Amino acid sequence: MTVLKVDNLTKRFGKFTALDGVNLEVKEGEVFGFIGPNGAGKSTTIRVLLGIIKATGGQVRIFSKDAWAEAVEIHKRIAYVPGDVNLWPNLTGGEVIDLFVKLRGGNNQSRREELIRKFDLDPTRKCRTYSKGNRQKVALVSAFSSDADLYILDEPTSGLDPLMEQVFQECVKDAKKAGKSVLLSSHILSEVEKLCDRVGIIRQGKIIETGSLSELRHLTRTNLLVETKQPLTSLNELKGVHDIEERDKDLSFQVDTEELDSVIKHLTQFGIVKLESTPPTLEDLFMRHYESKGAGGVS
Repeated sequence: MTVLKVDNLTKRFGKFTALDGVNLEVKEGEVFGFIGPNGAGKSTTIRVLLGIIKATGGQVRIFSKDAWAEAVEIHKRIAYVPGDVNLWPNLTGGEVIDLFVKLRGGNNQSRREELIRKFDLDPTRKCRTYSKGNRQKVALVSAFSSDADLYILDEPTSGLDPLMEQVFQECVKDAKKAGKSVLLSSHILSEVEKLCDRVGIIRQGKIIETGSLSELRHLTRTNLLVETKQPLTSLNELKGVHDIEERDKDLSFQVDTEELDSVIKHLTQFGIVKLESTPPTLEDLFMRHYESKGAGGVS
């Protein structure tokens, strides 16, 4: 079942086109990674999804409802965490969490207490005394304490230390196990790689690739470190081989994943003594898309 569907979404600010025919789909129980450089259009897309700004063209439906016309109904079933959280300075963190949870009609005190403990948050302090990381924790505890069906998370771990990032990842995994859907916009590629079932890459307001990580890895290169009994020859003439470097007795280079089989066959002729292979990461994939390309636009 499709929870969120974006068809041919466009958004113009005057003569500037921030979003140009964006298509996205998030299914029930799926974690969808939404990645791209700053200014690519991620936050603008999310503002349209939340009904904060109106699309110039196209259609956005969440739970089969129109994101602009039926925003109030939609917001009863979603939880949103921005990358820069502003809170009421005179309320305590606990009061803010209670307010947000009650707005969604929930009252799961045990879940609230568990999350406050996991995120190591002092809920008795006034929000004006909180650091950026603690403000982020308040928003995350509020979101995951509520019984939402769709979590829209825009750079949610901004300001968190690595230990808290791990707690956040556990929360996303728990939501997925419960059949909830998550749209995760992030520039932390290792986070996206650990959590997401599918990924959409946006550049200059256009989706340039969408698919599962395994489907997108054809765009990446595998890193190889090789030592052979006989000197390696003709390596630079092979299709799909890049960035050859000598390191003492070893050769380091990258191989387009689809050419890996033929390159390994070539290496075996020279007697392999050592072969280290590093699988391609989402970061490799991401950089392949953006290397030698400018990335303008609006976030």
